[in-house]
Amino acid sequence: MEQHASIWQQTAQIDPRPPLPGDLRTDAVILGGGMAGLLTAHQLQQRGMRAVVLEAGRIAGGQTGHTTAKITSQHGICYDALIQKFGINKAGQYARANELAIREYARIIRNGGIDCDFHETFACVYSTVSEAPMHREAEAAASLGIPARFTAETELPFPVAGAVRFDRQARFHPLKFLQSICRSLEIYENTRALSVEGEEVRTPQGIVRAKHIVFATHFPFVNFPGWYFLRMHQERSYVLALESDWLPEGMYLGADADGLSFREACGRLLMGGGSHRTGENSAGGRYDQLLSRARELLPASREAGRWSAQDCITLDGVPYIGPFSPSAPGWYVATGFGKWGMTGSMVAAMLISEQICDHTPDWAEIFLPSRFSLSASARELATDTAQAFKGLSKELFSISEDSLADLPRGHGGIVAVDGHKAGVYKDVDGICHIVAPRCPHLGCELEWNPDELSWDCPCHGSRFRYDGSLIDNPAQANLQRPEASDSRP
Repeated sequence: MEQHASIWQQTAQIDPRPPLPGDLRTDAVILGGGMAGLLTAHQLQQRGMRAVVLEAGRIAGGQTGHTTAKITSQHGICYDALIQKFGINKAGQYARANELAIREYARIIRNGGIDCDFHETFACVYSTVSEAPMHREAEAAASLGIPARFTAETELPFPVAGAVRFDRQARFHPLKFLQSICRSLEIYENTRALSVEGEEVRTPQGIVRAKHIVFATHFPFVNFPGWYFLRMHQERSYVLALESDWLPEGMYLGADADGLSFREACGRLLMGGGSHRTGENSAGGRYDQLLSRARELLPASREAGRWSAQDCITLDGVPYIGPFSPSAPGWYVATGFGKWGMTGSMVAAMLISEQICDHTPDWAEIFLPSRFSLSASARELATDTAQAFKGLSKELFSISEDSLADLPRGHGGIVAVDGHKAGVYKDVDGICHIVAPRCPHLGCELEWNPDELSWDCPCHGSRFRYDGSLIDNPAQANLQRPEASDSRP
């Protein structure tokens, strides 16, 4: 079973590209054909450099194809916290970089005459519980030069305690945008990077040599140096496309624990929510919960589509953008965008292309990947470390007491098969799809996600289809499967 197609994938197609034909040398090689990688290649090309993009699957087939495509410097309730963690100067760098990203999208779209449903509008983060955090956030954002203000008036079909409105934000159709900028780029699809050493990227089709190597693979698959697997976790969230009489002009995000997001796209209402840490959805029902909320808030609405996305979350909530590691000269990384991959991708493209050309913007320091502040990161570090230990402990010590016979049709789980622990999905026809439930990245035990029929890693967020084939990194290999693993019990 493939991921649910998003509204972007249903309404736009990007022409396929061939795999890498063999060995080549280039100025820069970008690993990953999502928004961050393609924008970086575009920026480098504009500077006269040859930039090659290697994509393991299809262009924009990962998180870019499943975004809600908001181009905004409003990233939830963040600016008050950024000032507290980093001080007003670095918080100002974050604000300035993301405002510049919005303007850069507008410039590219305007100069290229790109028809991608780009629409300048406002964005609101709201709370139905408390107005005090909204006041603090509005004041913090305004102090950093962002066009932000508190308001109690919104378009939402329910009352709010307060909201923060950012003006001069935007939304667009990401795949229509990429259709245009990809035409002139050198891209090789179905070309997975197997390893990177020095200035060489090894793939099944050949070796690419470049002075500059950019990791834009969502989650870096190289563990050392960098140690990014210890400094990030991943979260999933869910989206419904609804036929609805209510289509808001602005974009909305709920700041409360059960908050919902809303925006219009392609004549539909996009409603998002149900966020959870990857590997923690064994009960399922996220789409059903969203649909129930939709019926409650908008009784006349009807589901027209559903999909989910996955986001990397850093320890301090700020992306890692820039040099990969002091011990890896010529390598760069763009990761940890949180739930704000569109502006994060443009920030990464602008910053890394400038650094490759020996210039560093005055707003770069906040994104430095080698940073670490214990005061800004302690809570997330403790949580991530405990989660990884829990996943490894389950693999090492727990023993399943369930058997194949205990597993109902249409369900998956960890069961005992021939005296060994196995991950099994029993489909509606009673066929059992059996895999080794151990993540090939670092060995954590996987959890079954019934909403996506996938095996998800609770430690670092790798995901696999029910048949064991890889969906999301940092893992680079499919799950092991015993011989004749698909059978009737």
